[in-house]
Amino acid sequence: MVVLLDFVSLLVLLNSSCSTALAGDTESPIVNVTLDPRKKILSWNTRGIVTRQTCAIVTPLDPDDVSPNLQVRNNDSYFCTFPNAVLHQGATLTVNATSEGQEFSCQLTFKNPGKEGSGAQNLSCVIYNIRFMNCSWTRGPAAPADVRYQLYTWTSVHGNVSECGLYILDSAGTRVGCHFDELGEGHTTDDYFFLVNGTSSDTDIQFLDCPPVNGPRLEKYNPPANLTVKDNVSHYVIRWDAPAIRYSLSNSVLRYALDIQKTVFLSRQHKNEYRLPSSDVRGEHTVRMRVQHVHFQIWSEWSSTHRFGVPEKNFLVVSIGLAVGAAVLFGMAVMFLCKRFSLKKKLFPPIPRVKQELAGSFLASLEETASCGGHPPPASQDPEDIFTVEETQSLASGPAKMVAPAPDPDAYENIPSGRPLPSQ
Repeated sequence: MVVLLDFVSLLVLLNSSCSTALAGDTESPIVNVTLDPRKKILSWNTRGIVTRQTCAIVTPLDPDDVSPNLQVRNNDSYFCTFPNAVLHQGATLTVNATSEGQEFSCQLTFKNPGKEGSGAQNLSCVIYNIRFMNCSWTRGPAAPADVRYQLYTWTSVHGNVSECGLYILDSAGTRVGCHFDELGEGHTTDDYFFLVNGTSSDTDIQFLDCPPVNGPRLEKYNPPANLTVKDNVSHYVIRWDAPAIRYSLSNSVLRYALDIQKTVFLSRQHKNEYRLPSSDVRGEHTVRMRVQHVHFQIWSEWSSTHRFGVPEKNFLVVSIGLAVGAAVLFGMAVMFLCKRFSLKKKLFPPIPRVKQELAGSFLASLEETASCGGHPPPASQDPEDIFTVEETQSLASGPAKMVAPAPDPDAYENIPSGRPLPSQ
């Protein structure tokens, strides 16, 4: 692997450039200072009696002095690890020691070999679909035409290094990306290290490194699946399924974004459900979703769009139809109740009729009352002459004859003048 061979040459250069601070004629106890740029481990040996040792690193991206804990390999070999240091812009490393009451220091200056601006830039990687990973970078502005970049990755300081097996080329044929089609089983403790080196027949190419990235931070989730919307009269109930993810994480660490004409953010959901009041929906609406980890920045793609609600142009027609239907149902219900419980008779009782006998007696009494005082009622008829026919038979006198009774003198007193008397 080219990048590892280049780092071996760097070790020699770094070792030869190490300077020591002497106290009088006493020789420094710090020797063999080397740096492994891939593992970012600074190593050295000591001689004589050393009572105290420290190490530190300063980089342009992190100007503060970083002093990790010192570790011992054996009796005279020590090392410090700087896993988060970024070395492609250079670094200054220092080892301090105290021996027999005197202070000693060895300073090592690291520079990225190669032509300035020839290395890859803007490296980014993303894990998707559980086991795939894509990385991309841009070509350095000063890179020669025949530059050939290589990407290396590993998941622990002492882990195995893997080179990309499938590079992505730009229109000029330069490697600007990589696809990993099998990452193996994922663990939440995975820390991904990346390094992009380069080669050219014209000049040395600078390398590009970056701080380790925790695996869950790189994952881009798939959109929420099975998005549905149901109307339960009072609310539109939106439900979905959580995406399948590479790492074993609780659903409470997922944040959802619902786009319903406006964006609604839902965090730490114990139930994949959102209720939208029906009163807030006027006309047809659409909903789509995406998801991310609550502590990370990568969002999934948007899900497919789902439509719900009634379109504006049909809202009036539907409203009128519902009103007419409600009126018809109400009328049918009233008719049924009237027939079932005889409410018609109770609400509209029949008007009672006067019997003929009572009506006759009532009219007769009216006539008598009106005729008191000798004046017939205006609608009364003139008095009629009543003749009685009597049948008498005499053996001597022969056949029967009609006999008129003697007239009543009072019967003619009230007859108006000018009217002829009844004939006898």
